[in-house]
Amino acid sequence: MASRGARWAAGATAAVCMLLLLGPGASGAGSPLTAQALPDRVATWNICNPCGGSGHDHGRATEIAAYAPQVIGLQEACVRDVEQIRDHLEEAYGLVYRVEYGSVLRNWNRCGGLPWRPGGYGQAILSAAPMTDRVSVEYPDGGSEDRGYLAVTTLVGGRPARVFNTHLAERRQAQVRAGQVRVLAAEVARHDRAIVLGDFNAAPHAPELAPMWALATDTDPGCRPPAASADADAEACTATTDWNSKFDYVFLRGITPRTHHIGPSPHSDHHLLHTDLNRPR
Repeated sequence: MASRGARWAAGATAAVCMLLLLGPGASGAGSPLTAQALPDRVATWNICNPCGGSGHDHGRATEIAAYAPQVIGLQEACVRDVEQIRDHLEEAYGLVYRVEYGSVLRNWNRCGGLPWRPGGYGQAILSAAPMTDRVSVEYPDGGSEDRGYLAVTTLVGGRPARVFNTHLAERRQAQVRAGQVRVLAAEVARHDRAIVLGDFNAAPHAPELAPMWALATDTDPGCRPPAASADADAEACTATTDWNSKFDYVFLRGITPRTHHIGPSPHSDHHLLHTDLNRPR
């Protein structure tokens, strides 16, 4: 595996190249991002905490700016870090996002702050369009750490969609994740047009993900549950982590994907995953 320094250089080069390709709308030279800019692109990213260090939030903002998604779900997100990312996106790149938080912990060790006023930790959703009907739910059993999901309604591809962002229990806690997926899937099933972003901490063939596969399709064209095809294989799914596992998903319900991209990051042990969606005719 390449060193983090080498990965940083590669990631920074890729981000700069993407900014040049995307042009002034993404580089900050043009007008701020509006609900009409890159309206069909959504993304998910576990930004890793602790993966701190000087300049990491600015580096994360640069990576997000390189793709300029309409909506991005962040996991392992401290409120203070997201505030810095959001501010840098606007100040350096002209990308203006609204933000909603789904904090499930108040944690001084992770997020700083005063011992009696620790920072919020959990999920966040950034959206270029306004968000409504925010719901933040903590799972009844979080496993070794409190976990939950955040849901909002916003415009994606010119139409309203219910967007969920979640982070499930850690890798060795499959039984806990099974209960969490049941809670999440019951809510997703209420919506005909839904996007579920997040770190599920489970490979596609994991039994606990079955309720999600019954409702939605992941954007990775090579990634399907084993029951979907006799040839289905976890190896067909592109890895989204430094340890070569597929843990991060963009599940779509009532929406079809057009493209799918995963970019390794020097700022996290998870890769930033984004997808462009087909617009309904």
